[in-house]
Amino acid sequence: MLASQVPHALLLVGPPGSGKTTLALDLAAALLCRASDPSARPCRECRACRAVAHGNHPDLHRLGPSGAGAVIPIGGRDERGVRDLAGELALLPVEGGARVAIVEAAHRMTEDAQSALLKTLEEPPSATTLILCADEEERLLPTIRSRCVRLRLGAVGARDIEAILADHGAADAAAAARAARLATGRPGVALAYAAAPHAAVIRGEMARTLLDLRSASRTDRLAGIRDLAARAGELLRELDSGARRAAQSDSNQASPIEAGSTQPPAAPRGPARATADPEADEPAEGRGAPRVPAAERRAAAIALVAVWRDVLRDLAAVTLDDRRLVRDLDLLDDLEAAAATISPGEVATGLRRLDVAGERLEGNVSPELVLDVLALQYGR
Repeated sequence: MLASQVPHALLLVGPPGSGKTTLALDLAAALLCRASDPSARPCRECRACRAVAHGNHPDLHRLGPSGAGAVIPIGGRDERGVRDLAGELALLPVEGGARVAIVEAAHRMTEDAQSALLKTLEEPPSATTLILCADEEERLLPTIRSRCVRLRLGAVGARDIEAILADHGAADAAAAARAARLATGRPGVALAYAAAPHAAVIRGEMARTLLDLRSASRTDRLAGIRDLAARAGELLRELDSGARRAAQSDSNQASPIEAGSTQPPAAPRGPARATADPEADEPAEGRGAPRVPAAERRAAAIALVAVWRDVLRDLAAVTLDDRRLVRDLDLLDDLEAAAATISPGEVATGLRRLDVAGERLEGNVSPELVLDVLALQYGR
């Protein structure tokens, strides 16, 4: 495309951490690069390339989710949204050349925001390229998808991820192999795990606790799941810190938002809707405890469900006697002990419940309520 002509609108589709933002920034750098030889773009050395790498190029516009609901709104007043992006693109480019707009997590646009973006997609300003990054294209309106050229990013093999980590000098062979397995095909997540070794420790503790809670009483399960939600918040903070360190060590790495993402839950079909969180900024534990923002509680619940799903997936592999499919080999002994007390059908039921929980969390249902229901349904 760079050698011929880049379409005015691109839709990059793939799981979080698969490199959508990295690819979008690479394309932006190539389009804005000032190298005299077009085949050498992006050169990574000119002022424009350095500005893109540092996130301050005046003709690169980025938009992503915000607020407790983590949605991209239509915009106006106190929130930046699609209308604000369209207004920026309506102005002349600062440097008189190309302009690039990147919409991260485009699947989180509200229906009104998507409708507002249609006009810009239909009649884009001159020399402007719009790049939409989405985890699931089905959550975008058909009219949005039909106006974009689609590029799919799939999962990367574990060996390839190990090679990426080796190229970056991010981890030794053993740590790289573990990070590659935990990342489930997402290089950005593997880089975050490699840069934050304590994140893998937290995740392992969470996984073992989830297996232990199967035989606990209902009261202990309810308390245990709440504790795990707090640990999931710590996991996200560790991964975010690791993603930032990885990005600092190599300016071409994915943004911390994408690189630090955990595996997403199954999401509802259709555009995201902006709704108020009924339990915004509740105390963490009891009266006088520090308040935890609603967005953080929801993100922690989603991360917990993602780890929970990975544990049950590995448990399913053991119950079906196919240990080659187990991703977290450090848990193999614990998984084999748990497999003796559960059937493949029970594991499948648990996985379906986690999918439903993921949909409800994306739909702004109270995260505490979702986790309480899962805790009561869990166990022998």
